[in-house]
Amino acid sequence: MFNSASNYADSVDLVMLIIVGISIVLLLGITIAMIYFVFRYNRKKHPVAEQIHGNVLLEIIWIVVPTIIVIVMFWYGFEGYQKLRADVDNAYEVKVFAFMWGWNFEYPNGKTSDTLYLPLSKKTKLILTSRDVNHSFYVPAFRLKEDVIGGKNHFMILTPKTTGVYDIACAEYCGLNHSKMYTKLHIVEDHQFDQWVSKVDATQTKPVEEKK
Repeated sequence: MFNSASNYADSVDLVMLIIVGISIVLLLGITIAMIYFVFRYNRKKHPVAEQIHGNVLLEIIWIVVPTIIVIVMFWYGFEGYQKLRADVDNAYEVKVFAFMWGWNFEYPNGKTSDTLYLPLSKKTKLILTSRDVNHSFYVPAFRLKEDVIGGKNHFMILTPKTTGVYDIACAEYCGLNHSKMYTKLHIVEDHQFDQWVSKVDATQTKPVEEKK
C-alpha cells in the first residue's frame, strides 16, 4: 500500500493504519451517537430539559476504553522502535556530519562524500553529529528521523530491503537555506558499493556501474 525501503518502514505504516482505523471507528461512533441524540432528545419530544446525573458504569467505560486504545497504539509503536534501537550488533558504521546547509558522510576507511551510499545486504549504523546548529536527519522512505546535535553523537540504524535512490532532508529548521538542505541516499548492490568505497577519492560520488 505504501512505498517503503525497509521492514521497519512497514511496521511504521502498520502502526499508522491501526491508529487511522481506531480514529475512523471513534469518528463513526461519535457521529452516530450525535445523530441519535439529535432525534431522541429533540425539543418536540422533550420540551423541558432534564438534568442527567452521573452514571458510574458509563464513567468507568469512558475512562477504561480510551486508556486501552492509547496503550495499544503506544505498544505497537514502542515495540518496533525498541527493536530498531537494540539492533546495533555487527553494523557497518558511517559518520554523518550536518552543517549549514548540507551533509557530509565519512566511511571507515576515511572516504568522504556529500551523498550517502550504502550496501544492500548490510545493516548500517549512522553516527550523527552537527558542526554548528541543531539539524535533523530524515529519510522518508525509511520512516526514520533523528535529531543531529552539536557536541553529541546520536545514531540511526538503516536496514534496506531494496536498491534505489531516496531523499535525505533536514527536518529541523536551521536557518535561511534550511529548505535546500537535501541530498540523496543510494542503496546499491554490495559489489558496487565495495568498488566505490575502496577508491578513497572525495571527488568520486557515484559507485562504479556494473557492465552489462
